[in-house]
Amino acid sequence: MTDQSNVPENDIDEPEMLGGPSGDTAVKDPEEWVTGDEPMTGAQRSYLDTLAREAGEEIPANLTKAQASEHIDRLQQATGRGASA
Repeated sequence: MTDQSNVPENDIDEPEMLGGPSGDTAVKDPEEWVTGDEPMTGAQRSYLDTLAREAGEEIPANLTKAQASEHIDRLQQATGRGASA
């Protein structure tokens, strides 16, 4: 039998977790993203299309990742899909 008396309790069979409480200090402004000037991702394009339709807006299809993120944030609030403050 292995002695685990010196192993911290939280290191024993604890699964790696993603997510957690909001307030993550690693969140950057989209304008500071290293890849922010790259074309938006397929996922951003799809979600932005859905949000824009719900909001009754037309959004240019040639946005950067940073621009798409900013529009998504704005349209989430406009459509009620955003997190409450």
